[in-house]
Amino acid sequence: MAGASAPKRQDTRKFFENLSGAGKSIAVLTSGGDAQGMNAAVRAVVRMGIYVGAKVYFIHEGYQGMVDGGDNIKEAKWESVSSMLQVGGTVIGSARCKDFRTHEGRLKAAHNLVQRDITNLCVIGGDGSLTGANLFREEWSSLLEELLQQGLIDGEATQRNSELHIVGMVGSIDNDFCGTDMTIGTDSALHRIIEVVDAIMTTAQSHQRTFVLEVMGRHCGYLALVSALACGADWVFIPEMPPEDGWEDNMCQKLSEIRSRGSRLNIIIVAEGATDRQGQHITSDFVKDLVVCRLGFDTRVTILGHVQRGGTPSAFDRILASRMGVEAVLALLEASANTPACVVSLVGNQAVRLPLMECVQMTQEVQKAMDEKKFDEAVRLRGRSFENNLSTYRLLSFRKADSELPNSSFNVAVMNVGAPAAGMNAAVRSAVRVGITEGHKMFAVNDGFEGFYKGQIKEIKWGDVGGWTGQGGSLLGTKRTLPGKHLDKIAEQMRIHNINALLVVGGFEAFESILQLHVARADYEEFCIPMCILPATISNNVPGTDLSLGADTSLNAIVETCDRIKQSASGTKRRVFIIETMGGYCGYLATVGGLAAGADTVYIYEEPFDIRDLQANVEHLTEKMKTSIQRGLVLRNENCNENFTTDFIYQLYSEEGRGVFDCRKNILGHMQQGGAPSPFDRNFGTKIAAKAMQWITRTLKESYKGGRVFANSEDTACLLGMRRRTLVFQPVAQLRDETDFVHRIPKEQWWLKLRPLMKILAKYKTSYDVSDSGQLEHVTRVRPKDSNTSTAI
Repeated sequence: MAGASAPKRQDTRKFFENLSGAGKSIAVLTSGGDAQGMNAAVRAVVRMGIYVGAKVYFIHEGYQGMVDGGDNIKEAKWESVSSMLQVGGTVIGSARCKDFRTHEGRLKAAHNLVQRDITNLCVIGGDGSLTGANLFREEWSSLLEELLQQGLIDGEATQRNSELHIVGMVGSIDNDFCGTDMTIGTDSALHRIIEVVDAIMTTAQSHQRTFVLEVMGRHCGYLALVSALACGADWVFIPEMPPEDGWEDNMCQKLSEIRSRGSRLNIIIVAEGATDRQGQHITSDFVKDLVVCRLGFDTRVTILGHVQRGGTPSAFDRILASRMGVEAVLALLEASANTPACVVSLVGNQAVRLPLMECVQMTQEVQKAMDEKKFDEAVRLRGRSFENNLSTYRLLSFRKADSELPNSSFNVAVMNVGAPAAGMNAAVRSAVRVGITEGHKMFAVNDGFEGFYKGQIKEIKWGDVGGWTGQGGSLLGTKRTLPGKHLDKIAEQMRIHNINALLVVGGFEAFESILQLHVARADYEEFCIPMCILPATISNNVPGTDLSLGADTSLNAIVETCDRIKQSASGTKRRVFIIETMGGYCGYLATVGGLAAGADTVYIYEEPFDIRDLQANVEHLTEKMKTSIQRGLVLRNENCNENFTTDFIYQLYSEEGRGVFDCRKNILGHMQQGGAPSPFDRNFGTKIAAKAMQWITRTLKESYKGGRVFANSEDTACLLGMRRRTLVFQPVAQLRDETDFVHRIPKEQWWLKLRPLMKILAKYKTSYDVSDSGQLEHVTRVRPKDSNTSTAI
């Protein structure tokens, strides 16, 4: 936002061209079960709507409020949504409404909307709420006709309100809606589950107990499956894939095997809608009684219940909801009489628009497939994200007997390089277990390349990585040392241990390291082996990927701290906080953290700013603080400018804001690097490591000739990164040209497109590039052959 609102900036209305909302009215409502992040979506719709010149209305208590009218439909002001970003649930209320299901109810609702000239509806809810909205739209003209005949509205009102446009956003913790990778609230619900599982693991360990956890998901097993993947649960029950007949024996055998290998606990996760192949309900109590009866283990049941719906939204949900809210307003402004009602959604890392009823029909088909016991079909219809999760879980949790493993006779080393990042251990665990399943001998290198050249290399077995997913930092140990100065010794260690492939989990140093080894292939045959990098750094500054492991955990730490800091000022006079974040020269943490925490201004290196911009920002904030807004938040990336330091900005704001607000400053420091990994990072790390190991196996087979491995082509030294919607292996040699090595950042960064969004939500006039906003697409059933490149987490 540096520089926003300076006079030289372009005026948005021109930029939006025919996307002005002048003369239009938009209403926003939340319906059905609540979900964390709904408030962020409401806030984004209100602010974007007001920004484009439209009138925006809250409809309180969902469809019930629309039917009852009166004070339930109120115009929203900019300040109405201040301080609601961090609040869980929905502050405008939600209700399950029987009246709206009747024709009379919908007629009343239509009358209430027409009285206020509201013809644009933004509905945030589950598939039931969205189906209701679509029916309402289909009946709209006949409802108006009826109101006209009854003399409740006149011909002019009918004319003015002839078209009703509807855009949906899916708010549901179950993630049970087809067509979208993540629904609003799912990530936060996973946070609640994982917090509980981590807490339960310590007590289970103490008493050698088995815990059966029941999580929500009456018709969808997403929460159960992903939390099982994220905590390394021993068994999971989900509605889409009931266990094979005779599962009781298999499960008990597996649990006792795990105990016999020295584990002191077992975790079993049950989705509330889990059944067996005959459709009989599998309850958590039934599972507990079975374990007690067959194995005699001390077993406890914990039912998480509504805890999963509660609490503050995670950083991911706030960003998702904010992006979707802005996209929803754009979709409403662009809607015409013949565009179908759509849902805005996220696929990979990209906002898309999908026809609402196509998504609803697909969602209903999943249930139909389950009812007809076509379970493979149900999993396929759930989408690639769900399928990937299930196959990865199976790969990692069922250890094959040694006699069943293919004997590859390849040795694969895995190591961490650079600063520690949450999710590194989940990636290492996954790589080790998938490698063993593929028949390789896995070696762990301690302390990065420093440990490598000193020979700190030892074999690592299946059981050695048990319980690693939930651990923060780097259990292997990590250093920033680059291999360049120690090539002779590293080559020697590779010979000694006969290393045939290398997997490196790390940040920018990992990228530089593999680049150095790739260049050194000309002189050292030992480096002519498949090498792969998994990007892991809180700074998210590695070229070739939109997201790095650890960044999500770090964002959550930043957002949580910003929430607490803002709360610390409640009850005091108006106050502005200046907060410094990490990231080196990369402004990702500051920008995306600012979007999720509701910052007023964010200073980063990538968007240069001068004293005039600082002046404009202070004046803008001063004007805002003269209204009912009590708190301001300014984020500054640690290296954004060598002269405009955090102290300088703090002193400037303190001086200029005198009499209006006072200032406090805070440097977040290393707390951004610590903590248990977020569910997203555990899951992302687990899945990309499994994918990387499969690539390594393929590449080893292709490069094995004449009794040895020889791989020296560019495409055998790769980085596995997430690009928009897909996971791609990219040769490091090609990524070199995309990198600014002086500042250790990629030359192009996708998240810079989020900055105008943040400025708009902070009441700045700015130009917003709508060229990248979602075009209406269709829900695909038959996926392309390369569907394994999908990334959804």
